[in-house]
Amino acid sequence: IGHVIVNTMFGSSKNDAAKAAAAANTPNTGNSFNSLVNGTHIEGNVHSEKDIRVDGRIKGNLHCDAKVVIGPTGVIEGDIRCVNAVIEGSFQGKLYVQELLNVRETADIRGDVHTGKLIVQSGAVFNVKCSMVHDGTEKPAKASAPAYAQAE
Repeated sequence: IGHVIVNTMFGSSKNDAAKAAAAANTPNTGNSFNSLVNGTHIEGNVHSEKDIRVDGRIKGNLHCDAKVVIGPTGVIEGDIRCVNAVIEGSFQGKLYVQELLNVRETADIRGDVHTGKLIVQSGAVFNVKCSMVHDGTEKPAKASAPAYAQAE
């Protein structure tokens, strides 16, 4: 999202116009995120530098340099690589989460999971081969608290 600055004819100069043009081309570094709404389908690979929320469907791989949220109507078939993830919808494939994976009660996850920390709420379908990793490596994560998962 860019910013647009409008100069009035009172007190504006060439220097003010140059500043306005530079500001209009400066990316917003705030808490911006991407959203794929329900009813939208993507086939192919997706890369996001910011948080992304998926309420639609992706058939392909998703690489995110931040947090991935799969909403209750969201479906992803493919591989995901991200820093953190919250899953409320459906996922099938390989999931690589550097830090925390939060699986909500409405989630349906099938495949392989590699994560640093894991929370699985009661009621979630969590049919996976799961490895606890630390900082994206295959070394075991430091034990802090046990992760409990209810088998369906």
